[in-house]
Amino acid sequence: MFEGYEELNTQDVERMQEVIRTLLAQTFLPERKYDKKYGRMMPDRMYDFCDRHLEFLTEYFAVAGIKLSQDTELGIIYLEGADGIGEKLPKLATIYLLLLKLIYDEKMAAVSSSVNVITTFGELNGKAGEFRLIKGPSSMTEIKKAFAILKKYQMVEFLDVFEEQLENTRIMIYPCINLVLMREDVNGLLGSFSDEVKDNEVDGQENLEWSSEETLSENDMTDEESDLEPEEMNVDEEGETEDGTDESGI
Repeated sequence: MFEGYEELNTQDVERMQEVIRTLLAQTFLPERKYDKKYGRMMPDRMYDFCDRHLEFLTEYFAVAGIKLSQDTELGIIYLEGADGIGEKLPKLATIYLLLLKLIYDEKMAAVSSSVNVITTFGELNGKAGEFRLIKGPSSMTEIKKAFAILKKYQMVEFLDVFEEQLENTRIMIYPCINLVLMREDVNGLLGSFSDEVKDNEVDGQENLEWSSEETLSENDMTDEESDLEPEEMNVDEEGETEDGTDESGI
């Protein structure tokens, strides 16, 4: 089944192991990625190696019941069908993912000559306000955590230092986002999140009206009323962060 593996030299064996670990960690291998050193898109060496040994790697992952696929139009090699292996996205990361997909589709519809799209953090926040998806301002810690997950799965790349001029920070959206969400899924999920925010606002108004008639002491307040936990959504992806944080802290 694994004919040819024994013929690989030591360096290629190490590269093969690296590619396998990377795919398991981040699911997607884009053909081209943004290189901050050169300030432009560059071919990804792991994608190239995986492409050259695609037959072997396909058989290797099939043993574990995982399908290795390649989308040559988008330039992505990726894993799928790994049931039972996954990670939960925090609510903020899910919202960002939905909005980034929406922005991606809109910009691609404007006759884009590239499979990659560039947006800004300000534009992303504008979309969140347009759909009324975020009830209040998020902390920098929450924002960084959300983007760290999206970056881990090759959804985005920051082109600028994230801490500086936050609203103008440019974000590269990779085409991998097309393999996670379909347009019709986005519209449905955006609607459900928007309805949830509206319901929360109504509940808040009702509580305010009630408390204006009754006097509440601090002991009457429960932890659930004062500190709501964010909802989470399942994403059938797997793995751990490969390379940690970059200079932006994400």
